[in-house]
Amino acid sequence: MAVRDVVIFNYMIIPLFVGRPGSVEAVNEALNSDKLLMLVTQRDATKDDPGPDDLYSVGMVCMIMRTLKLPDGRLKVLVQAMSKARVVKYVRTEPSYQVTVEVVEDEETGDIDVEVEALMRTVREQTEKIMSLRGILSADLMMIINNIEDPGRLADLIGSNLRLKIPESQAILEEVNPIKRLRLVNTLLSKELEVS
Repeated sequence: MAVRDVVIFNYMIIPLFVGRPGSVEAVNEALNSDKLLMLVTQRDATKDDPGPDDLYSVGMVCMIMRTLKLPDGRLKVLVQAMSKARVVKYVRTEPSYQVTVEVVEDEETGDIDVEVEALMRTVREQTEKIMSLRGILSADLMMIINNIEDPGRLADLIGSNLRLKIPESQAILEEVNPIKRLRLVNTLLSKELEVS
């Protein structure tokens, strides 16, 4: 299912409003089988009927946790991201997309050396500054960020909370090396900090 305006990262739990007929069909189909749904972000959020070429190939396989039918016919769906995956093949495009996917595994991080430790500290500090400047600093979120010891997970959590542009968020999602992913987040944070 295509989503607009958001890139979904690992471990995220996110509510989605589903209104397009193909998307409603995809949700219903998932509910009638294993409750799993592959979510990919569309390149242009203004397109109402995106084709396979309008979608990124890497997204998240998500579990549908809850659905609510709204009076206007749309669905409010709560999903939890389970695993990063790549669309290998479009099996069908009507009435909803059905795809074959392959799971995208992160590379091993290895031992966290002094350089990575310093990078993690810098990223945490920059995140705190940006969120403070934007007036969205949350003590709970900062506590979680300060307790994450895995560079890839830290990059994902910060990437999902910074309201970056879609191509920037997608670049973070697609990077399979956790340390390179954290470096990418660090570069984007430095840019955001200058802008803020």
